[in-house]
Amino acid sequence: MTRKMHAGECRRWVIKIGSSLLTNDGQGLAAEALDGWVAQIAALRHEGREILLVSSGAVAEGMTRLGWKKRPNALHELQAAAAVGQMGLVQAYESRFQKFGLHTAQILLTHDDLADRQRYLNARSTMRTLLQLGVIPVVNENDTVTTDEIRFGDNDTLAALVANLIVADLLVVLTDQSGMYDGDPRSNADARLIAEAAANDASLEAMAAGTGGSLGRGGMLTKVRAARLAARSGALTLIAPGRVPDILRRIAADEPIGTRLYPSSEPLAARKQWLAGQLQVRGRLILDAGAVRVLSSAGKSLLPVGVVAVSGEFGRGDLVACVNPDGVEIARGLVNYNAEESRRIIGQPSSRIQELLGYIDEPELIHRDNLVLTA
Repeated sequence: MTRKMHAGECRRWVIKIGSSLLTNDGQGLAAEALDGWVAQIAALRHEGREILLVSSGAVAEGMTRLGWKKRPNALHELQAAAAVGQMGLVQAYESRFQKFGLHTAQILLTHDDLADRQRYLNARSTMRTLLQLGVIPVVNENDTVTTDEIRFGDNDTLAALVANLIVADLLVVLTDQSGMYDGDPRSNADARLIAEAAANDASLEAMAAGTGGSLGRGGMLTKVRAARLAARSGALTLIAPGRVPDILRRIAADEPIGTRLYPSSEPLAARKQWLAGQLQVRGRLILDAGAVRVLSSAGKSLLPVGVVAVSGEFGRGDLVACVNPDGVEIARGLVNYNAEESRRIIGQPSSRIQELLGYIDEPELIHRDNLVLTA
């Protein structure tokens, strides 16, 4: 059942700004537009919302700085352009957010960073800490080291994966279009704006196919696929016109603008369904009766003190099963410590983790946000 969320109720936002918007369709950074978006993001942050920004435009900005008129085909030249352009993006965001008393943080990721479980948890912990500190993380794909073909449209997918990572309430994809249409409005005068739809509506891909732009190669199709990805963790996706004045404030005010693509369930429930279905179980934690009761009835995190034994070999971030004293699985989740470390801290209070391991990453073996009941 589709959940009709409202942007105004969303506290944690991921905002993705496309390359055509950021670079004036390839003519250098759009300074005036950047001023407007930063001012709006600052206002949203001061209202108590947590904002993470996914920014395209590094290669396009690098091409401008290097005086290149045509996008090169050679991978090493694209990587060089990304490296040069990233400096411009960092300078542009940092200087503007400083005017509002806000700090920014640069995070460069590849899809591999989010596929590897340990790196996934590392990235999640870092981003969560930055948001708690009131910092604006600025995320971009690490185009300078990627071995795949660089595509501007990839940042739509990256934004959705980041929304999954931090369990965002809202993914805003700012584009040079008014939203999603049932046809290409640039070639079809009868194309109509889709005000809202379910993110998993199979007909959306057919409508979006073939509507890519010159800079953002993925066009509307990658945005539809990103909305489907974001919905896995329960995020509402809004595809909105980035050049409309005060667009982010209008979104926060729930004005009917752009295209809303709704998830099918609550954020936490959707994310736990994703956890349960996507990963292979690497080991088992045998719980005592008290831990079984707490997990089953109170929805708490799993602490080391409630575990009596560990079986299997697993790494930090792997999926493990939680079983009762009779060996029946009751839950599964992403573990914060590897098998060897887990064996050293089980049965002990969280206050002793530092003493036993020499460091502490998290006080829980499995945080409740990364735990799903299976029985």
